[in-house]
Amino acid sequence: MQSPWKILTVAPLFLLLSLQSSASPAYDDLSRPSYSNGHTCVGCVLVLSVIEQLAQVHNSTVQASMERLCSYLPEKLFLKTTCYLVIDKFGSDIIKLLSADMNADVVCHTLEFCKQNTGQPLCHLYPLPKETWKFTLEKARRIVKKSPILKYSRSGSDICSLPVLAKICQKIKLAIEQSVPFKDVDSDKYSVFPTLRGYHWRGRDCNDSDESVYPGRRPDNWDVHQDSNCNGIWGIDPKDGIPYEKKFCEGSQPRGIILLGDSAGAHFHISPEWITASQMSLNSFINLPTALTDELDWPQLSGVTGFLDSTVGIKEKSIYLRLWKRNHCNHRDYQNISRNGASSRNLKKFIESLSRNKMLDYPAIVIYAMIGNDVCSGKSDPVPAMTTPEKLYSNVMQTLKHLNSHLPDGSHVILYGLPDGTFLWDNLHNRYHPLGQLNKDVTYAHLYSFLNCLQVSPCHGWMSSNKTLRTLTSERAEQLSNTLKKIAASEKFTNFDLLYMDFAFHEIIQEWQKRGGQPWQLIEPVDGFHPNEVALLLFADRFWEKVQLQWPQVLGKKNPFNPQIKQVFGDQGGH
Repeated sequence: MQSPWKILTVAPLFLLLSLQSSASPAYDDLSRPSYSNGHTCVGCVLVLSVIEQLAQVHNSTVQASMERLCSYLPEKLFLKTTCYLVIDKFGSDIIKLLSADMNADVVCHTLEFCKQNTGQPLCHLYPLPKETWKFTLEKARRIVKKSPILKYSRSGSDICSLPVLAKICQKIKLAIEQSVPFKDVDSDKYSVFPTLRGYHWRGRDCNDSDESVYPGRRPDNWDVHQDSNCNGIWGIDPKDGIPYEKKFCEGSQPRGIILLGDSAGAHFHISPEWITASQMSLNSFINLPTALTDELDWPQLSGVTGFLDSTVGIKEKSIYLRLWKRNHCNHRDYQNISRNGASSRNLKKFIESLSRNKMLDYPAIVIYAMIGNDVCSGKSDPVPAMTTPEKLYSNVMQTLKHLNSHLPDGSHVILYGLPDGTFLWDNLHNRYHPLGQLNKDVTYAHLYSFLNCLQVSPCHGWMSSNKTLRTLTSERAEQLSNTLKKIAASEKFTNFDLLYMDFAFHEIIQEWQKRGGQPWQLIEPVDGFHPNEVALLLFADRFWEKVQLQWPQVLGKKNPFNPQIKQVFGDQGGH
């Protein structure tokens, strides 16, 4: 049964598919029945909160507030058009309910975007009304009793059901599920298009009509006639007749960086400006279309594969940018094979998207960083759903065998341990969430409780007021980290050496505090769960320091020809 909230995503095709693919952190658990479609409820409460707070901030009517919100949205992906469609469809009843002092929880339950099933608890973000919930809800329903909204047909609201769009919908869906570029003419898993798993996720293809041309391969005939590995270095030096690729890159030990990660590695990020009425302006949603077509991930700014300058004003760079700075022959050789909700259990569903030919390509540094979803879920009792050490061993060995059959000899694989996520509750629970800052009415404890009630929390185990549950989650995370450590110490593979690194978040916190920061500033403010851009770049810095100290062979040589490469080729073709 389709929810009427789908009307919000009727017009923009990319929005529809992106939200469907990234909605649930439990990527391997999408088939389980959700409680009243919890993401629908969260979305409704969020949007209604923004509308209500915009009216408060600008001392305007609800009608003006809705129109203001729509005016802020960009035309791309039909976002503005969709917003006005929502106003036309639901605006009159939203106005009636908010004008009657009903809060977002009440409105969304009244319009059936949220629903309390029989025997289920009442899920709410805001404090309950002073009058009983049942009385308040009946009063609200009387207000909209004759509304056409409640007669809205929940079927047929998915535009992918239209024959003319079915094929493209299926292609986008497959691209997102399989983590391969939507636009890839030569099917080499590299693209000239930035989003929909394009070059935001892996190096930009420099010839999308030739499957033998892609980042990371060893040069074809020293790239005398074309740039076969997209690092921007090709041709012959007219002074001595030596190919530039041979002169500048031979013996420099080029290598790529590949991340096998989850939503943290993909850098899941929802901008606070999108939901904070007091900060909202015409510029707030400029990046929303890009974010939607990247599944609300920002790999181009991530700690491992980010290639853009930081947006947070710190000097630290991603691991990819450090590898490029060390050796300009590494240009564009990065792959972010990460998924929202990825874990050791479901990695096999998309690891085939990794592109590395053991005979034709350069070695790679692979970071395995499934740091949360083996212990995290939104289930009401998350403990039975946690991966056991025995199952983790089996899953990781399967992954490592796959890597050994694809990675060139001389590669390196680093297993990242899991964090102790108790810092989330300890540092955030009594702080105000962006939705609660205006009226001091929603803390992270309220948000966590709301998400747990709906069974859509990214991590019920750590985002919980139950200290025993938080402790159990951390204990299992430690057990899994120890399993990864044992694998790295005992297992051997022919094409790569295997290493282990702790996910030492306490070290990042200490470094940040030395700079005058607070621990809570390292967490994404909207979801209250993911490490933010600052934290990811600090992790990259700590990773680089440890590898330089303990395993310097992993990083390869510093290329003495970097200045000459820059002089001859400039930015090597950009990204």
